[in-house]
Amino acid sequence: MKDQLTVTSPAFENEAVIPIQYTGRGEDISPELHLSAINENAKSLAIIMDDMGHPIPSYNHWVIWNIPVMEVIPQNIPYGPHIAEFNGAIQGRGYGRNRYRGPKPPFNWSHLYQFNVYALDCLLDLPSKSRKRDLLAAMQGHILQEGSLVGRFR
Repeated sequence: MKDQLTVTSPAFENEAVIPIQYTGRGEDISPELHLSAINENAKSLAIIMDDMGHPIPSYNHWVIWNIPVMEVIPQNIPYGPHIAEFNGAIQGRGYGRNRYRGPKPPFNWSHLYQFNVYALDCLLDLPSKSRKRDLLAAMQGHILQEGSLVGRFR
């Protein structure tokens, strides 16, 4: 069994409302994430953010991998496939774009959004056109820890 990775955010508590600035109705910037108890053998981090209330199960909004191991992932990660500030971390195709796409559910419906963070024992060799399913397949056998943070938005 993997050790649990603790994921929190100063922007919102687990299962609380995600502030508008982190949504498609606001600035559409990624929230700051705090990680604790990271496995000492971790070589990189990956994040998958899904809309758990979408009619398509686990509709993906964001995938990013090869993030250097850090306890604080800053907010507002730049758009684009390659993130120079993170030693070349790669944002894949989530919500049709190489970037974070915040919550924007239709018709004022309330949806849950889950940020899954993974501590991996390697860097992944995946092109930036990769999607969630490609990332999940590449991570198999390399996940040392995982943790999640859930927010809601309507």
